[in-house]
Amino acid sequence: MTMTTNDEQPPRRYADLLADARTRVREIKPWDLAARLQQPGPAPLLVDVREPAEFAAARIAGAVNVPRGVLEQACEWDYDETEPALAAARDQEVVVVCRSGNRSLLAGDVLQQLGFSRVVSLATGMRGWNDFDQPVVDGSGAPVDGDEAEQRLAARVRPDQRRPR
Repeated sequence: MTMTTNDEQPPRRYADLLADARTRVREIKPWDLAARLQQPGPAPLLVDVREPAEFAAARIAGAVNVPRGVLEQACEWDYDETEPALAAARDQEVVVVCRSGNRSLLAGDVLQQLGFSRVVSLATGMRGWNDFDQPVVDGSGAPVDGDEAEQRLAARVRPDQRRPR
């Protein structure tokens, strides 16, 4: 058992990591991304860091799926997990997306540490994108109705995952 002394910091929590990353990673709102996607010129690379099943259920058309667990390898050449579009995007505009905007914030922080110079995180994530009535597609590229997308994007915290009282 590890004991802490008075001069040691308490363990950090998820909320601490998010707050820390938020000081370094710029966030944009869904309406900012929607406007940006309408602008002429090359579109930003949309990198969705959710798990493959989440990505298949509801995503922004054109996004590439790079689960957060393989992000570091995916953005480098010569790995089994290399995602060529991401590996080639170090100087491109990259928008990182997840369900709620938390994983994307942490992933954006990692990408910046790895030398990506134009990274932003989509605040409120896919849930906010859908709430703003922006188009969502499924894994085959078929449109997903907004109400259906809301169901697919809903949090599913089981009772055993809740903080004990």
